[in-house]
Formats: sequence, C-alpha cells, structure tokens
Amino acid sequence: MRFFVGLHQPSDAQHFERAFVSINRIRNRRSSFEVSNWIMDSGAFTELERHGQYRHPPEAYAAEARRWMGNGKLLRVVAQDYMCEPFMLSKTGLSVEDHQDLTIERYDALVAAGPDLPIMPVLQGYDPREYIEHIRQYGDRLTPNMWVGVGSVCKRNAEPHAILAVLDAIRSERDDLRLHGFGVKSTSLQCRPIREGFYSADSMAWSFAARMAGRNANDWREARAFRDRIENPGYLRPVQMSLGLEAA
Repeated sequence: MRFFVGLHQPSDAQHFERAFVSINRIRNRRSSFEVSNWIMDSGAFTELERHGQYRHPPEAYAAEARRWMGNGKLLRVVAQDYMCEPFMLSKTGLSVEDHQDLTIERYDALVAAGPDLPIMPVLQGYDPREYIEHIRQYGDRLTPNMWVGVGSVCKRNAEPHAILAVLDAIRSERDDLRLHGFGVKSTSLQCRPIREGFYSADSMAWSFAARMAGRNANDWREARAFRDRIENPGYLRPVQMSLGLEAA
C-alpha cells in the first residue's frame, strides 16, 4: 500500500516522498512549493461539513488544478465528491442517492473542464451495497485498473470490519480497481486485509494524536514519525474484528 501523508502546510511536503494536500491550503497561494509525488484533495469534507455545499464550481477547481500541474509530480486530482455519512446527509438535507448522483455529476463536469487532468473519481455510499450501485452508475467511466477513491470511510476507523465490508463489496463488483482510502487511521492501517485491499491511502491522524498528547499538531516531524510507523512491516498486528476475521 502506498501511503500519502496528509499535511497542513504545503511547504512541509518537501520532507516526504508522497504527500496529500488539500486545495483549500493552496487555493490562494501564489508561490510554488517543493514536493515530490502528491495528490490534490478537493477539500470535500470541509466544504460540506462547514457549508453544506461546494463554494467553487468544477470549472474553477479544474483551473486551480491545472495551475499546480507543473509543481512536483501531481499524480491525481480528487473529484468533488459528496460524503454519505448520516451526519453529512444532515448538512445537505439530501439522501445517499442524491449524494451519489451529485458525485458523478461533478465528476463529469470536472472531466469536461479538465480533460488533460489526472482526475480521481470517488465511490460513495454508506452500506456496502450502495458502493456496488455507485460503481454501476459510473458505468464505463471507470476504466480497467482505474485509480479510484473510496469515500465515507474515515469515520469508520474504530470498526475495521465495516471498512473491510465496503472493500469486499467493491471487489465483488470490480476487483480490477486500484482503491484509495481517504483519512484512514492507524486502527485500520494495522489491519492486514484493509492494507491489502487499498492500493493507496492518506491520513492526518498524526496531527490529532499529537494534539491529544499535548504536542505540536502542526509539526511535520510528527507526521514523519507516524509515516515511519505505518510503513514499518512490524506495524501490522492481529486485530479481532466483529466479522470473525483477523488482521494477520
């Protein structure tokens, strides 16, 4: 699994081989920043959690992404998806089906506005079966072996079996897709089936852990220590899950 370190400060990306940076951190930035391989996030969680909608249309997002294409190696631009957790639905007043439709609608608009951009589509749902339905809604937009995001999993890290159920459902429909997990925390990253199910993942769990321990939650060295733990083969350990499966 390829791990991308989520960062508050784009300038800290210089310390990592792979970084995950939100458009919200660079939208008003004028100067470039040193970075190797990175993924640009759409800032979906912040937009919907705080505003209940996107403040910037796909065309503006595409223009921003194009502005940063020459900065390091921008591997993917995450589409402007709509998360489907119950608390997020309460923010918009819409249904899971509505969020799935809007996710594809904005993906199509982003592709139309930026056909030259490496856009990452996102699968959405909450129940595992809803992810299967969303795959079918995407249809042939999801090309063979496509790198695809898996949304609405970051708040399920206390229950690895729930994330594994989503991954199993997706694989049952399209086992060729290379899946990216957004905001996957250490509880799940220690679980072997989950790590093997994701092609890549990102996390800013290091920041929360540092804050809870009374340390600097904005220190890139905290991120590096977390990254080192994640990438250490000894980090995996047996984790009993409610589905009767173990992590090793």
